[in-house]
Amino acid sequence: MLELLGELGGSVPDFKLSARLDESPKDVGARLRTALAFDLETQLTLPNEWHAWTGWRTAVEKLGVLVFQFPKVPLTEARGMSLLHFPLPVAGVNSKEIPEARIYTLVHEVVHLMLALGKEEVPAAHEHRSDADWKNVERFAEEAASHALVPEEALEQVISNAHLPQHNWNIGDVQTLARRFKISALAMATRLRASGVFTWKKYRDWHARWEAWVATLPARKGGFAHPASNTVSRAGRPFVTTVLEALAANRIDSVAAARHLDLKFEHFEKQHRN
Repeated sequence: MLELLGELGGSVPDFKLSARLDESPKDVGARLRTALAFDLETQLTLPNEWHAWTGWRTAVEKLGVLVFQFPKVPLTEARGMSLLHFPLPVAGVNSKEIPEARIYTLVHEVVHLMLALGKEEVPAAHEHRSDADWKNVERFAEEAASHALVPEEALEQVISNAHLPQHNWNIGDVQTLARRFKISALAMATRLRASGVFTWKKYRDWHARWEAWVATLPARKGGFAHPASNTVSRAGRPFVTTVLEALAANRIDSVAAARHLDLKFEHFEKQHRN
């Protein structure tokens, strides 16, 4: 991407958000939310989780982050990852996730990018934290992401309006709240824990019940999409657009473009229309 932008004479987006572990996750989440400029009313009135995923992904890409999806990795191995490369850092999301879960994973990875710019994280090959210390970093990223997705005042208002319980939250109660904000129930449970609605004990109890319930669900069936649509979904519109512009400007040939996009040349006309 950097090479192609250089060939085209385009400017390189500059991701500038940073965070430190001695900050409040709430403050970091609020700062990220402001930068993303994702309107709360829009979030609450989107028709479904797919529109929400597209909206959050576009907002993150505008910050100068490449958002990729990886389709062939089991969720038990990885839900998300980040490449701490500046400029143009990468947030990767497992496309086996349901769309509302992808949103939380994406914002979580952006928090890791912020921590990297704040000199709090380094690439995994050079990371020497203990497992306990790394769990603290993960907890920070989880809470900051949850605050970015669900502002405190909005959370309190929606809980009040929905007449949800103050105690003994069941799976359906959390799902109801999560659907309102178009995020996953697990992300919402994390958010409730961060705000003190759930104690750690309540969160662990709820999480255990959630995992047991999810285990009873049938496996999701994959659908079919045109290869060109899959390419945009996997590689993201900024990357795909840059490759096609470089091809149109004769900066690269069709063989290189096909390799960059993992797409057969016969599908390029469809890609142009997308």
